[in-house]
Amino acid sequence: MGEHDTPGAAGHSEADVSPQTNAPTADAAPAEQTHAEQAHGVSRRGLFGLLGAGAAGLAVGGAGGAAAAAAIAGGGASGGGSEASVYDFYGTHQAGITTPVQDRLHFAAFDVSDMLDRDGLKGLLADWTAAAARLTQGLEVEEGGAVGGSDYAPPVDTGEALGLHASGLTITFGFGPTLFTTADGTDRFGLAARRPPLLEPLPRFQGDALVPQLTGGDLAIQACADDPQVAVHAIRNLSRIAFGRATLRWSQLGFGRTSSTSTAQATPRNLFGFKDGTANLKVEQHDLVDEQVWVGASDEPAWLAGGSYLVTRRIRMIIENWDRVQLGEQEMLVGRSKGSGAPLSGGGEFTEPDFEAEGPTGAPLIDVNAHVRLAHPTMNGGTRMLRRGYNFVDGNDELGRLDAGLFFIAYQRSPQQFIDVQRSLASDGLNEYLKHVGSAIFAVPGGVKKGEFVGQALFA
Repeated sequence: MGEHDTPGAAGHSEADVSPQTNAPTADAAPAEQTHAEQAHGVSRRGLFGLLGAGAAGLAVGGAGGAAAAAAIAGGGASGGGSEASVYDFYGTHQAGITTPVQDRLHFAAFDVSDMLDRDGLKGLLADWTAAAARLTQGLEVEEGGAVGGSDYAPPVDTGEALGLHASGLTITFGFGPTLFTTADGTDRFGLAARRPPLLEPLPRFQGDALVPQLTGGDLAIQACADDPQVAVHAIRNLSRIAFGRATLRWSQLGFGRTSSTSTAQATPRNLFGFKDGTANLKVEQHDLVDEQVWVGASDEPAWLAGGSYLVTRRIRMIIENWDRVQLGEQEMLVGRSKGSGAPLSGGGEFTEPDFEAEGPTGAPLIDVNAHVRLAHPTMNGGTRMLRRGYNFVDGNDELGRLDAGLFFIAYQRSPQQFIDVQRSLASDGLNEYLKHVGSAIFAVPGGVKKGEFVGQALFA
């Protein structure tokens, strides 16, 4: 969908864009999918991503926007890049934020063991950093890996990614509110005084039906890649490294990105069949990304400078009900043409909606409760977010309905940006077909320098 065009929800980067790829630079102009892209086949591992998405419940600082375009030039219709794409883990910002959105996701939230102390937490983050720096380069977790170690000890790498390319893998880490102070007020790691003032649990929103087992978490890891097996391998091995120190609280597999973070990427479709993320922030919009995504040097706390705030929402779509809605009503609810993605006020996909335009009867062409209108920056004080969400299908529920929807992911300079847009969407006509069942917020530290570990400034 458009604006933030996200059902029920609402730069520069980092390591974010240092792709090592031979792909030619892509045209920076927004483009529709080509016929060849639409005909792109589904690989063995692509099929795995569709069938295996049942795990729920368990910058351009360095290289610039041209590199972002180059990273995806060799990819298919829905992918963020080619199998050979490689992004540096180290950089000004963490990779996986403004990086061109890859096609597959494995997101995981962890609870840290109450037996762990401050030094133990630092050790875990250091181990995760070392492993992530290797995995994102297409290497095994450690030298020796899956088959090069002792026959009498478990391998140090699980091995399912042997022979696979890096596939544009990015690994992004975040810290939840409960890492600083537990729900009962306990300061387990001496970090309470270092907690970002804006890092509070999200307020309750209209229509929330949150499941505790799909909500919250002390630590978060977002693994994105163009091969689902590569993303799953990353989370599996980082979970294994955390054994005895942190346990998996919940995780989510995603496929078919529902946004674009580069103008070189075609606009994808969500499970309602509409183009999603037409007006999403793009890596090439440097000033807007600086203003809306990155925590500034003058913001508090200083240790979070160069970072961002991550909001995730697991949004179940009531697919069976939606599929019985007439096309005209679907388009009215969204405010865009289902085919072209153009606003109902006229023009093409990237034409700015005209909310003053009226039809023959004097009624607005874009309904007052249309998603596009309520989510648009002009209706929210200029607020924008950088989204990189994914579709999910987690089988069927006990009534035989698809457990499917949108795993919403947004990065913003302040959580208030998401809160404001989400509240604006209270009257969104799409809410009849949506159910928010999972939610979390995390502070995402800035990029990592070689020789340091992620979030090291937090402990200074």
